[in-house]
Amino acid sequence: MTQAKTFGIVGWKNSGKTTLIVALVNEFVRRGLRVSTIKHAHHEFDIDIPSKDSHRHRLAGATEVLVASGSRWALMHELRGAPTPCLADLVSRLAPCDLILVEGFKADTHPKIEAAHNHEPGRLIADQDASVLAIVTDRPGLASNRLTFAFDDVGSIVDFISEVCDIAR
Repeated sequence: MTQAKTFGIVGWKNSGKTTLIVALVNEFVRRGLRVSTIKHAHHEFDIDIPSKDSHRHRLAGATEVLVASGSRWALMHELRGAPTPCLADLVSRLAPCDLILVEGFKADTHPKIEAAHNHEPGRLIADQDASVLAIVTDRPGLASNRLTFAFDDVGSIVDFISEVCDIAR
């Protein structure tokens, strides 16, 4: 399998990004594609549970802790002061798949759709970023020079992303 295509979903806080990605993943998987996701967080987060062995390993100073079971595995990597990895570095860590959907990473230049739920006039990311190719909104008549989709038109959005990324299924 060749390197997966990367396509982003951007938007301001509470713009519907996560809801849109969940719907897109469901539809791409229904169509038979293998999809991975990368989500950018603007805050410190933790996927580990205090007092569990893996948490104790990390607190002891381990740079990476991998937890595996018969159902899943997860790798936690502590930056310990190192710079935040760029999107390309994160993509390179993923297993082969057909498509990587990226939530956030507004500053990167990969192709994107902007989620604009409860959009405030004059604040479209697309107005400042040529890599935003389309807008998904619940506000008919949203003024933009980009292709516009409704949030509930998931099939058309998936068709659009498939065309942009040259994914045939």
